[in-house]
Amino acid sequence: MPEILRKRALCTGIWEYVVEAPLIARKARAGQFVIIRLHERGERIPLTLADWDAGAGTITLVVQAVGKSTREMAERFGEGEEIRDVAGPLGTPSEIERYGTVVCVGGGVGIAPIYPIARALKAAGNRVVTIAGARRKDLLFWLERLKKVSDELIVTTDDGSFGRKGVVTEPLRELLQRGGVDRIWAIGPAVMMKFCSLVAREFGVPIWVSLNPIMIDGTGMCGVCRVEVAGETKFACVDGPEFDGTQVNWDLFLARLAMYRDLEERALKHYLGTVEERI
Repeated sequence: MPEILRKRALCTGIWEYVVEAPLIARKARAGQFVIIRLHERGERIPLTLADWDAGAGTITLVVQAVGKSTREMAERFGEGEEIRDVAGPLGTPSEIERYGTVVCVGGGVGIAPIYPIARALKAAGNRVVTIAGARRKDLLFWLERLKKVSDELIVTTDDGSFGRKGVVTEPLRELLQRGGVDRIWAIGPAVMMKFCSLVAREFGVPIWVSLNPIMIDGTGMCGVCRVEVAGETKFACVDGPEFDGTQVNWDLFLARLAMYRDLEERALKHYLGTVEERI
């Protein structure tokens, strides 16, 4: 079973794991993901590849402890522990070409998956401008990594505790107003990606977003990760996870995410209620 070789806290609630996975590391490309299962009774969690080293046979995963399984991983799984399953690389890789000037936008934990895309775009000969944003300073990470693969790095925080105060769409709009941007990648919270896509559409610049719907098998069999793009049903696991942001039905996508979050909250409240009754 794949072993966790290194674990470290990146910032509040976000952890970096370096996992032994030589076969995945040899095949991995920017934009792809893996599905992990912590143990025999664990749920399947999709995680976008944040980095990999084919020579060392390792992959890097960045995990935000927000749900049952990610909290369990952060609390119980450390260096030397084994993960029951790591399947991948899955999904369609990013379309990396020499476009000219590209903007990569990473919001929150989306900073991790935007890094290999920015690196690949830089290696392909593009001028890369990266925008990294978070709610506050203690939720930022990997800025030095981003700086190394970017011609320009812009950092924003909602509260102004680091970089410029504001949200990522503000510097994105400024860059587009100047002109000369050929393509955009945006990864982060669904609402952030929606508004980045609206700004990109306003200026007629192509934008790719990485969608994060509920996912189970990761091979297109279950249909849970369906999204509507350009009026057609697509599966994020095999048709994506990257899609043209201007063609995504964001209202439907956000509604489905909200529905699953509501069900998760109800299940958690029920569980806590039964625990209290037993106590």
